[in-house]
Amino acid sequence: MSDENAPIAPMVTITRHGPGGHIAELALDRPEAMNAVSTRMALDLGAACAELSADQDVRVVLVTSTSPKAFCVGADLVERRSFTDADLMAQRPAARAAYGGVLNLPMPTIAVVEGYALGGGLEIALSCDLIIAGAAAVVGLPEVSVGVIPGGGGTQLLTRRIGWSRAAGMIFTARRMAAAEAAELGVVDEVLEAGTARGRGLELATQIASNSPVGLRQAKRAMRLGGDVDLATGLEVEDGCWRATAFSGDRAEGVAAFAEKRLPEWPGR
Repeated sequence: MSDENAPIAPMVTITRHGPGGHIAELALDRPEAMNAVSTRMALDLGAACAELSADQDVRVVLVTSTSPKAFCVGADLVERRSFTDADLMAQRPAARAAYGGVLNLPMPTIAVVEGYALGGGLEIALSCDLIIAGAAAVVGLPEVSVGVIPGGGGTQLLTRRIGWSRAAGMIFTARRMAAAEAAELGVVDEVLEAGTARGRGLELATQIASNSPVGLRQAKRAMRLGGDVDLATGLEVEDGCWRATAFSGDRAEGVAAFAEKRLPEWPGR
């Protein structure tokens, strides 16, 4: 007999790894639906990202899946089938907060893609800074085949990642592609033997997390804010981010550690 008052398990979980818990693994955890993004899952993802954004101890976020079959297959079309137009519009803020939450995480992020990453699933990965894929991964933005467009950042993020014509080819045809082709186009950054992408993601996250937390966040801020402006404006953005690091405890510790030939103990503030 079920307990109607039992807490509902979240569809997104957070696990911290390594000394100090500086690596946070954000796992999409709705395997029975191959992580299709329902309204509740969108709310859980947005809440998880808000929690991580506020955690000054987190230096890297690894976005993974508990499903061996899929990273995420996109929007939950079974749920949406019963939606009225009003229902669809009511869901929109939660969806935007979910995808935007991943995109706006202030620390470096790595997506680990095994299996399918379609529609909103690929958009979650594109919202990360780096994408590591297993050889059996399949990616695509098929939204125009069901009457909409990529609405979780896909039209913007994919175009910025691989260029206009390549993004147009993917989005307009709605086609799926294997990991090897995705790597050739620049959609994903590395392809590993199937089932090993998470291990590589953790290895890369460990390497990144050994560096200055202040430096990492400010480098990402400079790259994000300066990426779509003219060079002069971008250099001003960079200068502001440099100043934020130059007078930080991390810089003082980094210089001292270098001079003393030891590993730094970053204050992270």
